[in-house]
Amino acid sequence: MSLTLSPFEILARYERLSLTHASDTPEKLEAPGLWRGIGYRVGSRLFVSGIDEISELLAVPSLTQVPGTQAWLLGVANVRGNLVPVVDLSRFLFGERTLHTERSRLLVVRQGAGNVALLVDEVFGQRTVDTEARRAAEQEDDPRLSRFVEERVGEPRLAVFSMGRLVRAPDFRQAAA
Repeated sequence: MSLTLSPFEILARYERLSLTHASDTPEKLEAPGLWRGIGYRVGSRLFVSGIDEISELLAVPSLTQVPGTQAWLLGVANVRGNLVPVVDLSRFLFGERTLHTERSRLLVVRQGAGNVALLVDEVFGQRTVDTEARRAAEQEDDPRLSRFVEERVGEPRLAVFSMGRLVRAPDFRQAAA
């Protein structure tokens, strides 16, 4: 006599088996001695920002230009019903326009009561840095970056970019031309 299980019974069995192997404790995002960030590229420069400073990553949506603004303010995007200003980070920092490619992404960052999206050339994903390695990091020597970057960490050397300092910078907050 052969037993034939229905698709529902098969799935229920798989669920029971997987639950027996599940851990009773939730995965901790905080690990002592480790700092986590999101790595990205702006032009030829490599950066990392704290994972707690970036709300989300987005593909570049269609933008609506806003007249009378700085060249680095590309326009606004509709992100789930909210208008979000989009800034070309390379143009703001270095005066160099970012070329849109399939790898271009927006980093959404909290700014005051709303969000701002920063256009970057590429996102590398999560990077974890040992706290000891961070203490021994190199100092930033580019004067255009020194107010946002204090150190370089990891291999390859990533500049630790402060989104908090960026959104509080007076020239960043003044997008009117």
